[in-house]
Amino acid sequence: MENYSIRKINKEDNEQVAQLIRAVFDEMDIPKVGTAYADPYLDLMYEEYNKPRSVYYVVEHNGRVVGCAGIARLENEAETICELQKMYFLPEIRGLGIGSEMMAVCLQSAINFGFESCYLETMPFMLDAQKLYKKSGFESIDAPMGSTGHDSCPIWMLKKL
Repeated sequence: MENYSIRKINKEDNEQVAQLIRAVFDEMDIPKVGTAYADPYLDLMYEEYNKPRSVYYVVEHNGRVVGCAGIARLENEAETICELQKMYFLPEIRGLGIGSEMMAVCLQSAINFGFESCYLETMPFMLDAQKLYKKSGFESIDAPMGSTGHDSCPIWMLKKL
């Protein structure tokens, strides 16, 4: 795919980002309780990530937001641990390598913020996502970390930065 860019979220992107995330949840039939779908700030992602050691990126193509992902400190864990958060892509851009590119941008930001490890949670049926995470150096761990509020996500992974 040509003419796409990965950039930091703007306030004007909030509505498109929330719609994108909800659309992926509907498409994949992901539980809406105990997951990112229920997060109170889903409609205010710009504001949520506009704080120290946090960043949220969007993939823009022809003026549309078609993907997104962010980094923020993992709540109730050591200051050195961040979380890869809300990484979602519309079907039209999956499998093109843009996820790997987004992952690299997010992990570089995490390193720049001084984090030493990155945590993530995902669903068992999101196999393509898990392939990307493993390819990026994430390893499965046996128990959840921090306080994400996402008790419906049973797969936990960690990467040393």
